[in-house]
Amino acid sequence: MPLNNRLKEYRARLGVNQQQMGALVGASRQTISQIERGDYSPSVTLALKIAAVCSARVEDIFYISEDENNE
Repeated sequence: MPLNNRLKEYRARLGVNQQQMGALVGASRQTISQIERGDYSPSVTLALKIAAVCSARVEDIFYISEDENNE
């Protein structure tokens, strides 16, 4: 089950680019880009930092899509 996210949407609400978001949470622009694309799952610590910067809960930004074929 892949970890999906709404990071790009929350980042847009803040009016910051990937570089600025990375600086706010202590990550690189590349890491933010990889998270947004779904190529990288953040650590719990990074997910908590992102949620705090976005004034949201972790589960508002990150979620798991369950495959309909899985029981």
